[in-house]
Amino acid sequence: MQPSANQHLFTQLQLIAEGLGKTFAPFCEVVVHDLTHPKNAILAIENNLSGRNIGLPATELGLARIQDPDYPAVIANYANQFADGRKVKSTSIGIKNEAGDYVAALCLNVDLTLFGGIQAAMAQFTAIESSAVTETLDAAYADRIRQTIDDFAAARATTSRALKPADRKQLVQDIKRAGYLEIRRGAEIAAAHLGVSRATVYNDAK
Repeated sequence: MQPSANQHLFTQLQLIAEGLGKTFAPFCEVVVHDLTHPKNAILAIENNLSGRNIGLPATELGLARIQDPDYPAVIANYANQFADGRKVKSTSIGIKNEAGDYVAALCLNVDLTLFGGIQAAMAQFTAIESSAVTETLDAAYADRIRQTIDDFAAARATTSRALKPADRKQLVQDIKRAGYLEIRRGAEIAAAHLGVSRATVYNDAK
């Protein structure tokens, strides 16, 4: 039974765990640890993927926090694994009371098995066999035009479609000097990537 002084805290953590578990099901387990009772630390498990039970002891991280109030409050995205060997990405968040002592921890364990399968399927789907046949489905230099625009926007910490009119005009002038507006569909490609009309591009090019 947790101390009455921490009862409200534990209740709120269990609600947070429930919400996170439902949001990230079926691949994320969320666990609430009561660090005031390290021998029976697991207070709640949502979307149980590890097969653990409520009442099991604190983990190494939990014990480290109990022993050291200066231990990092957030340990994010570290490699872990379940008892059956499944690879896991974990994040552990230490919770302190008003006195500055760790009394709880909220842990998220993401089962990477599902994502590994998706990654393998995507790799297979996007694989291209070697072939002597070459083909392009876009106008010549289209990628260079788009890359020039993206580089210009990135240098100003923004996106191609969020450029200020003055910056866009400068960019179009640069593209014009590079000769990209002279190629077939050059203005159309630039306009589409900037999210403006061809007329706007032609006007900025003046």
